[in-house]
Amino acid sequence: MKVHFYLHYHTQFGESCWVSINGQTPQALSYLNDEYWHGTFEVESSQHREIRYQYGFQNKSGVYTAEWERDRVLPLNADQTGALVTVDYWNDPAAIENTFYTQPFQKIFFRQHTDNKAEGSSATHVFKVKVPLLTADEVPCLLGHGIALRNWDTAAPLLLEREGAWWTLRLDLGRERSPLGYKYGIWNTRTHRFVGFEDGSNRTVYPFQDGEHQARTYVHDGFLRLGKRSWRGAGVSIPVFSLRSENSFGVGEFTDLAALADWAASAGLKMIQLLPVNDTSATHTWTDSYPYAAISAFALHPIYLNPAAVAGKKHAALLKSYAKQQKALNAESAVNYEGVMTAKWAIFRELYAAMKAEWQQDQAWQQYYAENKNWLAPYAAFCYLRDENGTADFSRWKTHQVFDAKALEKLLDPKAKNYDAIAIHLFVQWHLHLQLSAATAYAHEKGLAVKGDIPIGIYRYSCDAWVAPELYDMRRQAGAPPDDFAEKGQNWGFPTYNWARMKADGFAWWKQRFAQMSLYFDAFRIDHILGFFRIWSIPLEDVEGIRGQFVPALPITERELHERGIGFNYERFCKPFINDQVLWDVFGNYADAALPFLEITGKGTYQLKPEFDTQRKVEAWFSAQDKADPQLQQGLYDLLTNVIFLDLPEKSNDTQEGWMGAIRFGVDKTSSFKYLDGALQQRLTDLHTNYFYRRQDDFWQQEAMDKLPALKRGTDMLICGEDLGMVPACVPDVMAALAILSLEIQRMPKQVGSTFLHPKDAPYLSVITPGTHDMSTLRGWWEENRALTQRYFNEILQHGGHAPFYCEPWVVRQILEQHFQSPAMWSIFQLQDLLGMSAALRRENPEEERINVPANPKHYWRYRMHLSLETLQEQSDFTGEIRSMVLAGGRG
Repeated sequence: MKVHFYLHYHTQFGESCWVSINGQTPQALSYLNDEYWHGTFEVESSQHREIRYQYGFQNKSGVYTAEWERDRVLPLNADQTGALVTVDYWNDPAAIENTFYTQPFQKIFFRQHTDNKAEGSSATHVFKVKVPLLTADEVPCLLGHGIALRNWDTAAPLLLEREGAWWTLRLDLGRERSPLGYKYGIWNTRTHRFVGFEDGSNRTVYPFQDGEHQARTYVHDGFLRLGKRSWRGAGVSIPVFSLRSENSFGVGEFTDLAALADWAASAGLKMIQLLPVNDTSATHTWTDSYPYAAISAFALHPIYLNPAAVAGKKHAALLKSYAKQQKALNAESAVNYEGVMTAKWAIFRELYAAMKAEWQQDQAWQQYYAENKNWLAPYAAFCYLRDENGTADFSRWKTHQVFDAKALEKLLDPKAKNYDAIAIHLFVQWHLHLQLSAATAYAHEKGLAVKGDIPIGIYRYSCDAWVAPELYDMRRQAGAPPDDFAEKGQNWGFPTYNWARMKADGFAWWKQRFAQMSLYFDAFRIDHILGFFRIWSIPLEDVEGIRGQFVPALPITERELHERGIGFNYERFCKPFINDQVLWDVFGNYADAALPFLEITGKGTYQLKPEFDTQRKVEAWFSAQDKADPQLQQGLYDLLTNVIFLDLPEKSNDTQEGWMGAIRFGVDKTSSFKYLDGALQQRLTDLHTNYFYRRQDDFWQQEAMDKLPALKRGTDMLICGEDLGMVPACVPDVMAALAILSLEIQRMPKQVGSTFLHPKDAPYLSVITPGTHDMSTLRGWWEENRALTQRYFNEILQHGGHAPFYCEPWVVRQILEQHFQSPAMWSIFQLQDLLGMSAALRRENPEEERINVPANPKHYWRYRMHLSLETLQEQSDFTGEIRSMVLAGGRG
């Protein structure tokens, strides 16, 4: 069958448009005029019932970008005699309207019943348009020139019908004279009145002849142009482990989400945001409380499983002996991670023994296992081998250090000796899946979307690293450069990604990860989205993050250093600079204590002895001592990072450029810098600025565009990026180009020179919040810096006089009101901040409300609500106040 493609897209000289038909290699279209590109192709109609196609654009540099539309379909009918014509508008990935075709909007907020109509033989034209923001009483309509288009009669327009994502109208325009001008509008089905036309000029449609036959024409008109319409919602953020109910087991559970959903819905909120819920059980100690170090990117954490819901009435008696322990754990003010996990696993073992036979015969379980075996089987085996060997570090296991699929099958043989020790993890994951699925389904019934969190990294000793180590660079550690919250930088300990290997298979691991998340979540936050542009890569031998460098990056070369008048001396610039004055600067009167760790290299200069020449070696030595000496240990760390330049992770000294590397971040704060002459200091400062803030932007933009579009196409979930920290200038442009929501925080403005972001200045495609889990709550922040608080009180809240010493309820209320009224699509609040506006409900000490301290890599994540969810639901005045603020802010 002959198919004519007309793409409405304006290009410049040297650019071109393409079309991919039924997933085949894109074919070039021809320039027709300033408005259209055109192509005619023969399609084998006997092999397909429909034609699926997508347009692409190639810029002057040869970079190909596919449009965002994934739902262009031409039905092929047996009675079709003429050619097919399709007239389309390009769907720009940056179009805000695409956001409203993500999971939260299509499945929850704007869910509508749709029908797929059969194509009739009389229709010559099929009009299709997308209209995301309609009220329940509105449908799109069409009017135009000619009898068939009702001659612009607004009293009797042509109404479209919803078919999938498109609103559709079939018409016979065979007797009309061409061309015909038309526009879409909105019709109110309750009042039976015409609401108004779309913005912009008239559209035009043409009849097409194919010899003696009338060609059937499909007009995909893109989005109906409703420029002034938008949607804004509000939500609550809290980790699952922080939830408290009267029947909790000392920690929040998936079953508690229903009560949270009840309260959130009554408060007029539209979203529940959670921290990662994946299994982090690496050591069976409280350090596993860190939710961003999962041993599996797919498995859920057993701590969130409600034993009573698993047992049901049939096996409830098994739990009676644990009632006293449950009560004691639930009475604790914070999560007792080890106590909860120990108690729950004892219960799980009893439940598994009692329920094993019926569970294995459950057809729903069998189907779930078949669909998830690719990650579930290795995970269960990994957990067994972790416990059998006493460590998650698979390089230290007695057997199975290297993953082998055939060996895995033997481990999972029901006849195997240790099968039950493996199968119990399958049993637990099945019930976690059931409970989280039920919880999110309940939230959907209440009109709430559930937002998850995807960590940027994986745990070094995780099942993912065991199964596919080639996807990661195990020789490096990911982290973040120094900032106001962590002056030594952050070292997360995760391996960095092998992006080239991931791209080679079309990012299959990421797409599988997104697919798994979409079983439970409607939206997600990409933790540290900057990692898709470049990652802060730290040597494996470092404890701190300060000696990291961005990877990938355009390096500094030895030739460049000479051209800039800096010169190059490897010993002076790339090795720790230590002399007597540096020792005094670092240790003061304590300098003599450092001498046993040093050896003399020259007159008044030193280096660390080989047994102390890395931070990991220093850490290991102090760990073995009976008495801690944090001052001496930190001082030795500081000596080791007192450098000007850093070697590349892969040294490249054999090039024509000579040495290649990076400049240390914050080099001007080092003692090594201090003891250079002023002219050299200025040249190094200029190089530092160029390296971190100028030369990399285009390179990092291309890196992100090589990854993020493919990943975003792999899911229908709404994507929000955590774009905080040291943000390259290209990041806002990339996020805007892909319609990824940014994160806006009042106390972390992105505008250079600003102290605060006013919520009224937040962009529409963003999430605005007073703070995140990595920060103090509003009340805690208010007390941290008196001078800053005073400025905020006068400049942002617009009050004269002295700011209250404490963040009084009325102050919290005003701050929240500003956020509710922000133009940002989402305003999301930590539950602690919402409670802060009630003197009766909020916690006495705001420090006890903080979830995480990023500067402390050993932080214990154990915050719990001090109120139960049942008590929260009883606070009708408080809930009503939030609902009033939601409505006053025009949200939901």
